[in-house]
Amino acid sequence: MCIRSYTCTYLLLLLSGLFLLPVHSKAQSLGTTPALLEPSGTQYFQNQYLANPAMAGVDTGLHINAAYRNQWSKIDGAPVTQFLTADYAMGKRVGVGLNIFNDKAGLLNRTRVALTYAYHLPLSEWGQQLSFGLSLAWNVERLSTKDVDGEVNDPSIGTFNRRDDYFEASYGMAYTDGHLNLQGSIPNLRGLFTGTDKGVDGGNVFFTAASYKFITESAISSIEPKLCYRGVKGYDNIVDIGVNVTCLDNLANVMAMYHTSKSVTAGIGVNVLRTVAIQALYNSQTGGIKTYVDGTYEIGATIHLFR
Repeated sequence: MCIRSYTCTYLLLLLSGLFLLPVHSKAQSLGTTPALLEPSGTQYFQNQYLANPAMAGVDTGLHINAAYRNQWSKIDGAPVTQFLTADYAMGKRVGVGLNIFNDKAGLLNRTRVALTYAYHLPLSEWGQQLSFGLSLAWNVERLSTKDVDGEVNDPSIGTFNRRDDYFEASYGMAYTDGHLNLQGSIPNLRGLFTGTDKGVDGGNVFFTAASYKFITESAISSIEPKLCYRGVKGYDNIVDIGVNVTCLDNLANVMAMYHTSKSVTAGIGVNVLRTVAIQALYNSQTGGIKTYVDGTYEIGATIHLFR
């Protein structure tokens, strides 16, 4: 059996183990559905480092990604989320990354800053590699007193804002060979192994994904179907299935993902001079609350340098 077969078998066993992690599930509802049930649409194809620290520095050069998401725009205090990442391949085997997340929903303002170290182990001279990534993240959660419609000196507000900031870690693995891409990650190691979750209910417990890129020699440059499976704390696990199609020698793309939370993510993008990629996305609202609010609009941009 070749080394590629051994590697795929090992990683598939890992992904199967993640599928079997204990996750308490219940139905989604209007009062408890958090923004984390809808991750950035850019994490599926444009910026996979968002979902898996093992993807930091997986490609040569420096990659800077930014995304802005406006959710439920017809509701006052609706979530507004910003993502900023940078990852760099420091050599043939080492990648580093910076991942900054900010989310404001009503009075609550959450910020997460993570530093990532990734190791990419070459398996052959044909580009096959096994990647491991570890992120250490610092989390800050505060209530905005200037937006309070009431008594700003309420002691419960002060108690919340005096809480200690906290650290968490995330771990991921990936197998890549230019076509096949297998991934598994645990976004919150601390919560998983200690049972203490200082974050909001609805955080991802695990993330797994498998995709295969078909390269063509026509107006359509590539077709990449992808299947993801996410474990979510306190909710039904979610399956994401979709495809990304690039055309005109990778100058433009169209992507779509269906989620078993009864929503769809669709996007269209352009690649300017193979250096700047811009993606516009729309995510329809999940089935439980689509009658009350509209969907989510997101714009993502990527800059590739020193490739």
